[in-house]
Amino acid sequence: MKDIILELASQLKVREKQIEDTVALIDAGNTIPFIARYRKEVTGGLDDAQLRDLYDRLTYLRSMKDRREEIIRLIEEQGRLDHDLIVKINNAKTMTELEDIYRPFRPKRRTRATMAKEKGLKPLADIVFAQELIDGDILHIATSYINLEKEVHSPEEALQGAMDIVAENLADDADLRKAIREYTFRHGLLVTKGTSDQKSVYEMYYEYREAVKQIVPHRILAINRGEKEGFLKVKIELDQQEVTDLIENMVIKNRESIVLPYMKEVILDSYKRLMALSIEREIRNQLTERAEEQAIKIFGENLGNLLLQPPIKGKIVMGIDPGYRTGNKIAVVDDTGKVLDTGLVYMTLPHHDMDKAKDYLGALIDKHQVEIIAIGNGTGSKETEILVADLIKERNGKVYYVIVNEAGASVYSASSLGSEEFPEFDVALRSAVSIARRLQDPLSELVKIDPKAIGVGQYQHDVNQKRLSDTLQGVVEDCVNSVGVDLNTASSSLLQYVAGISKTVSQNIVAYREEIGKFSSRKELLKVKGLGPKTFEQCAGFLRIPGAANLLDNTAVHPESYDATAELLDLNGYSLKDLSPVRINELQKTIEGWDLEELARSSGIGIPTLSDILEELKKPGRDPREELPQPILRSDIMDIQDLKAEMILTGTVRNVVDFGAFVDIGVHQDGLVHISQLASSYVRHPMDVVQVGDIVKVKVLEVDLERSRISLTMRDL
Repeated sequence: MKDIILELASQLKVREKQIEDTVALIDAGNTIPFIARYRKEVTGGLDDAQLRDLYDRLTYLRSMKDRREEIIRLIEEQGRLDHDLIVKINNAKTMTELEDIYRPFRPKRRTRATMAKEKGLKPLADIVFAQELIDGDILHIATSYINLEKEVHSPEEALQGAMDIVAENLADDADLRKAIREYTFRHGLLVTKGTSDQKSVYEMYYEYREAVKQIVPHRILAINRGEKEGFLKVKIELDQQEVTDLIENMVIKNRESIVLPYMKEVILDSYKRLMALSIEREIRNQLTERAEEQAIKIFGENLGNLLLQPPIKGKIVMGIDPGYRTGNKIAVVDDTGKVLDTGLVYMTLPHHDMDKAKDYLGALIDKHQVEIIAIGNGTGSKETEILVADLIKERNGKVYYVIVNEAGASVYSASSLGSEEFPEFDVALRSAVSIARRLQDPLSELVKIDPKAIGVGQYQHDVNQKRLSDTLQGVVEDCVNSVGVDLNTASSSLLQYVAGISKTVSQNIVAYREEIGKFSSRKELLKVKGLGPKTFEQCAGFLRIPGAANLLDNTAVHPESYDATAELLDLNGYSLKDLSPVRINELQKTIEGWDLEELARSSGIGIPTLSDILEELKKPGRDPREELPQPILRSDIMDIQDLKAEMILTGTVRNVVDFGAFVDIGVHQDGLVHISQLASSYVRHPMDVVQVGDIVKVKVLEVDLERSRISLTMRDL
């Protein structure tokens, strides 16, 4: 284990002690959110992202350790293990290097080389590879290997068999394969060709070539998809002569040897027949793995930013799921998300009665005092927005509307969870409820949907689905735990993302709540079936109870720190029991003047934990999302045809990808800010400048009405 600790410390550039203590916490069954928030003194302040990276690398290195041990065992069983081989295996840094070392020892199907060995030609192969003979005739030497019983009929056949053995040995040589792989990465060209002249989204790749070392991740995934769908043929091109020269420099030992011409022939055969295609596959697999990791990373970051969009609290919202033939489904929800009313109205097609639709919506607005209308951005959204904007204008702008990304709403509506929540509603009405609620609290509503269906990444359907699911699960967990969850209102779907809480325990919490009533304290959690001390330790700090007798039950202060917090307050003339709103305001001001190091010494609390406790005491019950910019509320509509070059607009970033960011400027078609237009200076990656949910100023560069494409810039704004 020591070697893994050293490797992790080197890779992550942190102290060995930090890694050692953090790994011990992970191995003891602690969750990443719990470790990140409540064990900062132990980890040295590693955050969620660093801890998940550490966990991934730890898993990889442990897998490598297991594979090392297995390879050593397998080679030892063959009686071919020696000290040098053990050193080589232990020094391998990647799985690819390990598998290269094991390659010569792996059981093989019958090949030309294995058949030649069966014919007794290995000694002749050793002579050829040794390259020690500088005079004589190799064919004459090969004559002694003629064996009619083993079907070696001539010296030429014997020599050819020996050459086959040498060719396979070269192809199995780990150092040689590594050198060729690295050379191909540096000098290879990825070349794509269209399989026909058929119009497709892959047309730019019908005649395309780019250096392997330069090709960016999103192009790899696009090319892979085009190949999979049959539009493209893909290969890696390389100067064959340069590669064989490289191999010769590594393999040729004696240029005076009589076997030199045969060795050159062996090298060419080994590369063309046994190495080129397999190394090309390996490189393309590595390119794909890197591209997938990048795509998964982008999806994860976008998802995190989307989930942490600020909620619009205390508002009555009307959700509209637009449609053409089936009409617009309506749901009105109160400020807690409870459904007040539902309905159906036809208002998107020319023959629909628009006045009747306005009257219907107006009546609902008046009846329930609706303040915001959330319109899903799917089919019929534009027509719905036009009518809603007209209605608002007629009502003197007392109501606002927002276009809500409805990605995944239909997935939720058709799910067992959707039917469980609203058994009396049809699928479409559930979508309308989801659209309204995701404006009120994006996090609480979006956790009900498979993260892959939310659609804020690139090529998410082309990547390793298990890896994607694991990563997105971690992102949702981190978001839920960073915000905290109201124990008395949270759904089972939300609760199961809280650190340590399983699906079964989340259902038991809801069942307890329904049977016994609201929780009055965190300690009461221990009465829930299946929720023992370990689960309590992991989850308690992330669960909130507004209005609890103990103020700390509505903060991120962990119950294990309650006594220390009470003593800390007592030392400074405060008591938890008398922390009224007035006293909290007073406390907020006095905290600013406290000496953190002195407090840490007197209270016995570590500085990181102490800092967190003081932040919570400043704003008990605070929702960190409230400090983020609120969604743009609109009362009027624009059309793509209204856009002109040089117009400056305000928009919301909807998606960030490798090549730029898509911004909603209120015209039903997101505009693209290319990476080159994100800033006046060089931008390494779009995420260094913008995130999903950011409110940004943009200028229109170009509008392509025919293809509904909008080019935007953020430079010099």
